[in-house]
Amino acid sequence: MIETALWNRRGALAALGAGAFALAGGLGGCRGGGEKVLRVGSQKGGTKALVLASGVLEGAPYRVEWSEFPAAQHLLEALGSDAVDIGLIGDAPFLFAYQTGKPLKAVAARVSHPRPAGILSILVPGASPVRKPADLKGRKIVTGRGSIGHFLALKVFEQAGIKPGEAELIFMTPSDAAAALRSGAVDAWSTWGAYVPTGQAAGDRILADGSDLFDACSFDVVHENVLRDKSDLLVDFLAREARAMEWRKTHVGEYAKVLAKETGLPLAIAQTTAERSPVVDGPITPELVARQQGILDTFVRAGALQAKRPVGDGYVLTSQLPKA
Repeated sequence: MIETALWNRRGALAALGAGAFALAGGLGGCRGGGEKVLRVGSQKGGTKALVLASGVLEGAPYRVEWSEFPAAQHLLEALGSDAVDIGLIGDAPFLFAYQTGKPLKAVAARVSHPRPAGILSILVPGASPVRKPADLKGRKIVTGRGSIGHFLALKVFEQAGIKPGEAELIFMTPSDAAAALRSGAVDAWSTWGAYVPTGQAAGDRILADGSDLFDACSFDVVHENVLRDKSDLLVDFLAREARAMEWRKTHVGEYAKVLAKETGLPLAIAQTTAERSPVVDGPITPELVARQQGILDTFVRAGALQAKRPVGDGYVLTSQLPKA
């Protein structure tokens, strides 16, 4: 863990964007003696930090094996290859991955209405001449392919009248994206979560914010096999995760301390991130699924993706899940 006294921007972003850390193996199923195991993937500073902080796993009739990933794309790859059982994914990256044919299903919704400001943003250096979204025309914007940042950039382009090809999107991991912005190799970074307040603390400026464009919605996503082989563990874990989200409403400071410990973030930035992330449990309904079509349509209009599968096939309605 990097000591706070030695903390700098590079250290913060390196801790956030480090490669996947698989903990305690990852084969899943029952261990010796019939022990039940649920393999949970977490984006750095995400589900794991919240669940550990809240203590909701106490008394669970199974063991959780955690694996951590720097961004949704890496977690989705692990889910698609059956290396983990479940992980929390933003709506846009899930749809992007689902359309590539991965054997995935969204089984629970985690929503924030409205989306808080400063948790999904396009950042530019403080001294940048880019002052408004239309100024991104002819510029280089870095983000993750298929990420919520990718979706934000496309929505901002549309609203600013920037046509496909009139701004260059460059795809990198978060740590590489941060370095590219710092070096001047790119003009802007479309990013999310703790990367936003980390950038602000270093002098970056928010050019455009996702809170003005659409609500926040993430989904617990599973490999299709989990619905067949671990439905009892799945239903139990979803209920515990929902309780953790309720706990966070009144324990922001406690959550921030665990978030700082798990990510290596300075406590002040972890506190800001925690305050900007009030997500609650929400059912997957036909109406919610129908709204996901608009996200897919945005990717398709930009030529970033082809729609190969019906959107509705990727979601399990809450009313269809087994009961606890």
